[in-house]
Amino acid sequence: MEKVNYTVVKEFFLVGLSNYPGLQMLLYVLCLLMYLVILLGNSILLIISILDPRLHTPMYFFLGNLSFLDLCYTSSLIPQMLKNFMSERKSISFIGCALQMAISLALGSTECILLAVMAFDRYVAICNPLRYTIIMNKGLCVQMVAWTWIIGFLNSLTQSGLVLVMPFCENSIDNLTCEILALFKLICADISLNIFIMIIASIVILITPLLLIFFSYVFILSTILRINSTEGRKKAFSTCSAHLTVVILFYGSALFMYMKPKSKDTKLFDEIFGLSYWVVTPMLNPIIYSLRNKEVKEGVKKVLIRNLYLRKM
Repeated sequence: MEKVNYTVVKEFFLVGLSNYPGLQMLLYVLCLLMYLVILLGNSILLIISILDPRLHTPMYFFLGNLSFLDLCYTSSLIPQMLKNFMSERKSISFIGCALQMAISLALGSTECILLAVMAFDRYVAICNPLRYTIIMNKGLCVQMVAWTWIIGFLNSLTQSGLVLVMPFCENSIDNLTCEILALFKLICADISLNIFIMIIASIVILITPLLLIFFSYVFILSTILRINSTEGRKKAFSTCSAHLTVVILFYGSALFMYMKPKSKDTKLFDEIFGLSYWVVTPMLNPIIYSLRNKEVKEGVKKVLIRNLYLRKM
């Protein structure tokens, strides 16, 4: 049996886009600007969902969690990415890479399930409006959110743990981040178990929530079409249009990124699209909810006016 040489890895080198130094400077500026928008937009949504009593509803409780999740997710990836864009030695410690992989995988998994929970909330609000406050009580909302985080982190601990105990042949990651699929390519051992666990996790955490969202909106659309007045249909759809837009953006970009056949000819496009997936979606989420929800706009105005009044005093 042929003996496989493996490397004792103390650090990894993130060499994605390293052949395009001019492009990296442009991406540094764009990513920095978008990261600032992410911090500002999601922080505002999170703050007003806490401070404005009118937004103390299940919908905005879930939205606040989504904003917090996006803040954590982007902060686990973008600062290191910005550092490497401006550095000749694009390295990250083994522990740093492990944490980045585990945290980003946990938060990405959590967001998949959280979007399904938000779809269920919209389903109850549209299809069972008279029982909405009874079904979507505070206890149930807290339990559902808690389980989204628990399942997301359990998935990450399982998959990340199986990767980190494996021997590595090299320490150059052809990617901008310590993504689990990129680390698979460096392993010198049989990864059949890793692939099997990932397939099961994808069915549970990616496909199942997507199906739940799909069926929720089938029932929602059916209920909206049965509303007699045009104004009533418009008002009903407006309550879930922002969430539907976010779902399409999130799952559309994720499925395109991971399901599209990879080739050397499209490698540059794949890496730039992956960068937009990590940065653009979390940036657009607060913008979409701000534009689509009158309550959010009024909440922002109220908080800003209150702060200005307190400063004058």
